[in-house]
Amino acid sequence: MKVIRNYLYNAGFQVLSMILPLITGPYVSRTLGPHGVGINAYTNSIIQWFVLFGSIGIGLYGNREIAYRRGNKQDMSQAFWEIQALKFLFIGLAYVAFFVYILLVPKYRPLMWLQSLYILAAAVDISWLYMGLEDFKKTVVRNALVKVASVILIFSFVHDSSDLGLYILIMGSATVLGNLTLWPYLRRFIVKVKLSSLHPLRHLRPTVALFAPQIAIQIYVILNKTMLGALGHTNASGYYDRADMLVKFVLSIVTATGTVMLPHVANTFAKGDKERVKEMLYDSFDFVSFLAIAMTFGLAAISIKLGPFFFGVKFVEVGEAMLLESAVILLIGWSNVIGQQFLLPTRKVREYTTSVTLGAIANIITNFPLIYYWGLYGAIISTVISELIVTLYQVWHVRDTLELKKMFINVPKYLIAAVPMFIVVYWLNVHTHFYIVTLFGEVLLGIVIYFGILLLIRPSIFKKAKKLLKK
Repeated sequence: MKVIRNYLYNAGFQVLSMILPLITGPYVSRTLGPHGVGINAYTNSIIQWFVLFGSIGIGLYGNREIAYRRGNKQDMSQAFWEIQALKFLFIGLAYVAFFVYILLVPKYRPLMWLQSLYILAAAVDISWLYMGLEDFKKTVVRNALVKVASVILIFSFVHDSSDLGLYILIMGSATVLGNLTLWPYLRRFIVKVKLSSLHPLRHLRPTVALFAPQIAIQIYVILNKTMLGALGHTNASGYYDRADMLVKFVLSIVTATGTVMLPHVANTFAKGDKERVKEMLYDSFDFVSFLAIAMTFGLAAISIKLGPFFFGVKFVEVGEAMLLESAVILLIGWSNVIGQQFLLPTRKVREYTTSVTLGAIANIITNFPLIYYWGLYGAIISTVISELIVTLYQVWHVRDTLELKKMFINVPKYLIAAVPMFIVVYWLNVHTHFYIVTLFGEVLLGIVIYFGILLLIRPSIFKKAKKLLKK
């Protein structure tokens, strides 16, 4: 039961992180227009590189280390302050690098200074501590008030395209304040340690080991927006950002299991119960497949009209981009289970790094020709190819360690239910007038079809659900 509760909290945290731009998205898209949205996406993609290098993989590493040590409060406190000190050091270096960049590249300089709030936000982000403790409630509740306040500020003060800077300021400040709200609770979990006893650099090597896959992942998360903007496709960068926002919103519900299960699996692995680790992996993979297949086909079915309806008639391309990008929901869902719920907590960092590095290489190789010839759609296709390679490599690597039959046992049944659902909903989406009422009707019909067929063919997920509810 604790795992399910933490999943719901973390799903809430992930959804909350996406809900602000999702709530304000239609208003901001219409107010700032494709060009303003594109500039924001482009400048933010640049700042994320500095955030990435400043964070050096500490989120995943810290989460895992806290999970390993939480049985010893003194040892856990020692690790927390050492890891956070290391983070402060590298964020400081990242900000110095950003300052040099600003001096050398004057384009969008005022907006870049505002975007740098995200670097400061990364410095004070200690959500990894609470995730390692499997205490997800605080990260949701504390951020909620700040997120709501920022929504109110956006609707109150952002009125036309000239308010782009103000929009960036509100978003960045909300992120900083949201992360700061987690600090007052430290005294409940962390005890005092002697400053002279801290040795932050001892965490550098294992952190960098996890930093390598983070770089690879960010290459095909951020690079597409950066390249679209750099190659003169500023509007396309905005379209990509809007499509990616909706896809990642749905994806956040699926991948919430990864953050929840990583410390849970790590703690079980530390106790030496390897068979239990495998059983948790099978259950989690089946649950993610159940969700991800439905959401992949469901979002693709309503995408064509959802994009322009949500963001405005100037964003027609968003719907077509979503139709292509929705495939990553399933691919990332699977790689999230294998990578973050098995490879990382069982210390198979090298294998995880190899998988995402291959994806990054594929993204770099395919980005240039695909973006050059097909712009926005080329960037989307490149992303899908990259995620496919990551997933295929991970599945191939664990083939001798895990029983693939157990992992994929219900996937054919989920596909049997999802394909008819997609056909019916897609036809309605394309051939009927799209209103908010019809949107909810299509979603509800899709759910009924999917669950209705599953009730007939009876996948084992229903039995597993009863089993998990008793925990």
